[in-house]
Amino acid sequence: MVVLLGVVLVLTVAGCGAVVWAARGGPRWVRAVATATLVAGELVRRSGKDKRRRRTLED
Repeated sequence: MVVLLGVVLVLTVAGCGAVVWAARGGPRWVRAVATATLVAGELVRRSGKDKRRRRTLED
């Protein structure tokens, strides 16, 4: 479990670094990684909103 958490943490930090590098005009592959990171972040954020909505509707 700790190893999995460490892998997720490393991927998150690497994704954030890719977003910063892409903003400064990095190579194409960095822009692709940055896009994937931003999409993944948006999906996580939306899933959290959906959970809150469902919880509010159940009350």
